[in-house]
Amino acid sequence: MTTTVLITGTSSGIGRATARRLAGRPDFIVYATARKVDAIADLADAGARLLPLDVTDEESMRAAVATVEAAHGHIDVLINNAGYGEYGPIEEASMDRVRAQFETNVFGLSRLTQLVLPGMRRAGRGRIVNISSMGGRLVFPGGGYYHASKYAVEAISDALRQEVRPFGVDVVLVEPGLIRTGFGTVAAESLGSGADPNGPYRKMTAAVDAAMARGYADPKLAATPDTVARVIERAVTARRPRTRYLVTAAAWAMVHTRRLFGARVFDAVARLQFR
Repeated sequence: MTTTVLITGTSSGIGRATARRLAGRPDFIVYATARKVDAIADLADAGARLLPLDVTDEESMRAAVATVEAAHGHIDVLINNAGYGEYGPIEEASMDRVRAQFETNVFGLSRLTQLVLPGMRRAGRGRIVNISSMGGRLVFPGGGYYHASKYAVEAISDALRQEVRPFGVDVVLVEPGLIRTGFGTVAAESLGSGADPNGPYRKMTAAVDAAMARGYADPKLAATPDTVARVIERAVTARRPRTRYLVTAAAWAMVHTRRLFGARVFDAVARLQFR
């Protein structure tokens, strides 16, 4: 029996690596998606089928789901990967840009999930893998709105997991730490443009920018997209998947430091890191 997989945001990074990895399996039919199909043309050579999909556009989402369901009856696995980081001080961040981030990271994920669930329920099986972040379980300065979007993904996933279990549908969270993709560059650019260079947060912004650069450049802290793709494959294929998969040892250490020692200790660690 083949498994039909729909993946969002495959033009780069984790989504691209996941599409390549899963498309190489003979038992999987993988639909790789992006706003512009030209950006993912090479994934067809890897065995993926290509679809245009913009998770901020209702008609685009409806059309993509309808195409896959017309060919296969239902979608077995949805991997909600599309997302990005909008960084900047809470006080100075552009609310238009914050809303745009939530449209992609939260509302797009939620709406696409709504669209695939009727087919999964009819089939009596399905799996939804939501790509969150260690940033959905802890918060660093300068990233409050990005973290908020990932906290929302965590909450939605936890509620959804309980709601759809009676229908044979699993919901899994994958929580990467620092991954060497274009994410860090986009985050740094938004941090620079989202803060007043002469404002009261300029020292904090500079410290966050420097710490991010160090973190993404350090192979002990930052992993490759393939590392996450391997974990996503486990989440997709496991008979009984975990509710959460933390990716990278550094992410595990930070998340559990926050959980075990509380906010005051974690804040103190953050002050040392971003001083």
